[in-house]
Amino acid sequence: MEKQLKIKDLPLDERPYEKLEKYGPEMLSNAELLAIIIRCGNKNETSVSLANRILMQDDEGKGLTYLYDVSLEQLRSIKGIGRVKAIQIKALMEFSKRVATTFPNNRRITIKSSYDVSKLLMEEMRHLKKEVFKVILLNTKNRMIKQVNVSIGSLNASIVHPREVFSEAIKAGASAVLFVHNHPSGDPEPSMEDIDTTKKLVSAGEILGIKVLDHIIIGDGIYVSLKERGFV
Repeated sequence: MEKQLKIKDLPLDERPYEKLEKYGPEMLSNAELLAIIIRCGNKNETSVSLANRILMQDDEGKGLTYLYDVSLEQLRSIKGIGRVKAIQIKALMEFSKRVATTFPNNRRITIKSSYDVSKLLMEEMRHLKKEVFKVILLNTKNRMIKQVNVSIGSLNASIVHPREVFSEAIKAGASAVLFVHNHPSGDPEPSMEDIDTTKKLVSAGEILGIKVLDHIIIGDGIYVSLKERGFV
């Protein structure tokens, strides 16, 4: 019977656990970090080797974001990855997304630029499979009151009506709003529909006395500000 290869069979300076303890997590490769999560390999390879093979399944050049997009079924189709390891990987990716989008409750978020919006929502929205249209409600000092999901569309379109968009702003007594939606394709370039919808919402806001500060389109790691493009 073949002996299962284990991390302890590696030289000390190549063992992820010991390496992290000695040098810190930032010194580990992506494969070494993933190896710690999946814990063990199989009889033919260590967890590091298996982690490397998982990451090499990315044939679209997505990098680590591949792990966001891959399904449980796709992970389980990789030799050496069973139900538990697949669940561990998907749980890790969801946890990392939540960490990236979590702010301390006592922190009052002030929106001063499109970059602030992208920093707030990029990690939450860049991997979504459907278009989601959000409204960020702001007070007179541009501090965020709350953010509201107005609509969830198909992969190609998100239906937005001024009534739904501004009703929450009126209830909350917001003095200004920011619109944010994602493009599941990863390309944030605005469509004519995006531009037309933005113009209609800006006009509706003027009638209601609620200023529309910007409309941000989130792509995969990049964004477009319609204000900076001159449409707001």
